Amino acid sequence: MELKKVALNDVHESLNAKMVPFAGYNMPVRYSSDIEEHKAVREGVGVFDVSHMGEFMLRGPKALDLIQRVTSNDASKLFDGKAQYSCLPNKDGGIVDDLLVYKLADEQYMLVVNASNIEKDWNWISSFNTEGVQMENISEGMSLFAVQGPKALELCQRITKRDLSQMDYYTFAMDTIGGVEDVLISATGYTGAGGFELYVMNEDAEELWEAIFEAGKDLGVKPIGLGARDTLRLEKGFCLYGNDIDDTTSPLEAGLGWITKFTKDFTNAEALKAQKEAGVSQRLVGFIMEEKGIPRQGYTIFDAEDNEIGRVTSGSISPMLDKGIGLGYIKKGHTKAGSEVFIGVRKRRLKAIVEKLPLYKD
Repeated sequence: MELKKVALNDVHESLNAKMVPFAGYNMPVRYSSDIEEHKAVREGVGVFDVSHMGEFMLRGPKALDLIQRVTSNDASKLFDGKAQYSCLPNKDGGIVDDLLVYKLADEQYMLVVNASNIEKDWNWISSFNTEGVQMENISEGMSLFAVQGPKALELCQRITKRDLSQMDYYTFAMDTIGGVEDVLISATGYTGAGGFELYVMNEDAEELWEAIFEAGKDLGVKPIGLGARDTLRLEKGFCLYGNDIDDTTSPLEAGLGWITKFTKDFTNAEALKAQKEAGVSQRLVGFIMEEKGIPRQGYTIFDAEDNEIGRVTSGSISPMLDKGIGLGYIKKGHTKAGSEVFIGVRKRRLKAIVEKLPLYKD
């Protein structure tokens, strides 16, 4: 199958980005080095092209009802200009995908889903659309840039008249930025470093990209690839679909009880409620290596007596801590912060300490 290309594919290639296949797209994994790009975001400002993400528009008098039916969070709490993190539970206790829900206006919402799950999510949501909600998949026509880091506010403010300092986390507005009209400016991100995500039509994407980089020259703005995106989210303990959450993991096991609201009826709510009352048998936790080694996805986690107690779902070296860090599911009884666990790296057992998330605290 031929790889899809984001609107700025040629721009990334001209910047000598290393391009790799990711979720069916040809995507920039790095422009310089993962560590350099990671630190640019933590300490300054960087820009990710994440235009591979999927966007669905839902419109009509029953749009909210459909969203309430398929998502775990309570979308009735949203107001115009407010976004919400949520997930799509399946019927077996797992997760179809995690997503963002944007309330654009009464009877008008945008759902932002993971690139690898666009078709799967579309089919899943459509299967519950029995009340004639107008659904439109606008993914192919949209680009998405994440401007992230402590200097992101200063950079973005230079190219828009809207007072971005007044935008709370998880709010958004449609406005002109970088000379481009009708950009959805969202105070969200996947790095824990603060900043904005900008949803723009493909035909205006290059103009906006150039405006961002022109305005941020003296701030040291850098393009950032998927490699640093992964280590940044891992330091903050943010889940990656396909690694830390999937069709077999419960939102309660994944520490997503805060987006699982039993004040309404949704897919598999009864079973998840029963699981909450009974207590989960395993939990997703973060850990920091005490010994030198990189915890990789799929590695077994042991207790001090060499009993298997879990598995690593994501792992890497933290550029900010200069230590191995990871996320993994661990059996109840070993999940408290401060617990000693051992990661099976080949035939060795390397000590790690369970830590409260985030693993890197600014």
